[in-house]
Amino acid sequence: MSRKVFVGDREYFPGIGQIRYEGSESDNALAFKAYDPARVVAGRTMEEHLRFAVCYWHTFCAEGADPFGPGTRSHAWAVKTDAMDRSRDRLDAAFEFFSKLNVPFWCFHDFDLASEGASVAESEENLRAMVELAGERQRETGLRLLWGTANLFSHPRYMNGAATNPDFAVVARAAAQVKAALDATVELGGGNYVFWGGREGYACLQNTDTRRELEHMAIFLEKARDYGRSIGFDGTFLIEPKPMEPMKHQYDFDAQTVIGFLRHHGLAGDFKLNIEANHATLAGHPFAHDLRMAADADLLGSIDANRGDPQNGWDTDQFPLDLYDCVHGMMVVLEAGGLGRGGLNFDAKIRRESTDIEDMFIAHIGGMDAFARGLLIADSILGDPRMRSLRQGRYASFDSGDGERFENRDLDLAALRDIAAGTGEPAQTSGKQELVENLINDHIVRAAR
Repeated sequence: MSRKVFVGDREYFPGIGQIRYEGSESDNALAFKAYDPARVVAGRTMEEHLRFAVCYWHTFCAEGADPFGPGTRSHAWAVKTDAMDRSRDRLDAAFEFFSKLNVPFWCFHDFDLASEGASVAESEENLRAMVELAGERQRETGLRLLWGTANLFSHPRYMNGAATNPDFAVVARAAAQVKAALDATVELGGGNYVFWGGREGYACLQNTDTRRELEHMAIFLEKARDYGRSIGFDGTFLIEPKPMEPMKHQYDFDAQTVIGFLRHHGLAGDFKLNIEANHATLAGHPFAHDLRMAADADLLGSIDANRGDPQNGWDTDQFPLDLYDCVHGMMVVLEAGGLGRGGLNFDAKIRRESTDIEDMFIAHIGGMDAFARGLLIADSILGDPRMRSLRQGRYASFDSGDGERFENRDLDLAALRDIAAGTGEPAQTSGKQELVENLINDHIVRAAR
């Protein structure tokens, strides 16, 4: 499952070869300890289960800046004067990195890939040029596009949102960007197209017509869907929930909010959810909660794999190294039958203090190994009959008799009252929560041996 390593006119990561699986006994920081792409787990290879992707924005555009100071990293692919020359160098660096890391997929925003021009037409021309070059790089390496999207939040014109902006001229400009980004995604064979809410929300409720803005967002998504289908996009449109930041309140607050919105506006047939771990925790949920809500609604599409810092109340986008999160997340994914055309995209950034070029590899290797371990442990847990028995046993009263009749909607409220009156006080039944948690720990420790 190794891919051809791409190196352009300049090697941006000299001294680093393609990352290989060396096993749990290896002490090589630039090798996989758990992620073996060809290893079969639950009937599929690890590569097929996890479908790893590298994001373009944090990895190749971010320089480590924060609100208190400028960046700490000077990228060799970002030194040329001409913006499009920098774009071409960045693309070559990206595909060298992708192919050396040996991931199957990548993701991008439109203006990560190409520089924004002075007009709509110039921006479209810049993007088309970079898409043509990216297509060549995909053919050379065998890499594929997991999803594309448009940056509808960075430019000052989007300070009040894009699809939900109170100014129609801004809504139209956002539509032009989405059209071009959809064209690019189709040209590059992307399996999905993502809408992150960005600034789709409000900062001040008293000056906002929320009913109108939500209707505008639905119309915008509907028209984007229609255009995508008209140009041959047969993939999945994805909505990425986030509760706040940059706006005080985002309209796509969490998984259940988005599910309700999609169903209310008749969009659930074409749209699914791209769940980001850090966004779920900002909404007050564990990562696995939003995954479960999406999976239960048959709307789990893809995952942005990262994590937050429990001491920080903002989107830190750290690499996913919490083994419990990975295990619980992969339990949901396996029970849902996998991610289909989605995958695990590392929407994560190395820390401001990490400044060596090898740190980019080390961070991704750690995240890939964490989810590979999570996959193995999740498969082991789900195969444990004690776990199945503990969960299913709690609902045994619905498997026959009056409980089954209730699930079949055969009992009205009066009938339920009579049943309650005839059976007396229900007996307490233990949820065995500590036992469940202990069993999961047992599987984690066993897998580490």
